[in-house]
Amino acid sequence: MPKKIEPAVKERAVRMVKDHRADYESLTAVCKVVAERLGLGRETVRRWAVQADVDAGTRPGVTSEENAEMKRLKAENKRLREDVEILRAATTFFVGELDPRNR
Repeated sequence: MPKKIEPAVKERAVRMVKDHRADYESLTAVCKVVAERLGLGRETVRRWAVQADVDAGTRPGVTSEENAEMKRLKAENKRLREDVEILRAATTFFVGELDPRNR
């Protein structure tokens, strides 16, 4: 199970990547150095940096806000589908109870 990382550490890592990006030849290289300094995984820091660029509008992709909204809507859609299925089952049950041929 992955460990929970403090939001302050995440913000610091992203800020360090932005500050030192010009000093290195690639995003991966700067992320590797920052990750080693903070005791994090290189890929974790790289994904945070890429998502920060997307959120800032400098890179195409789905922003964090849009992603959270989609997640919320998918959960709501799942709940509503379950509710509809329960209502269908109840309707079928009660229609069968009211049918005079079943008595």
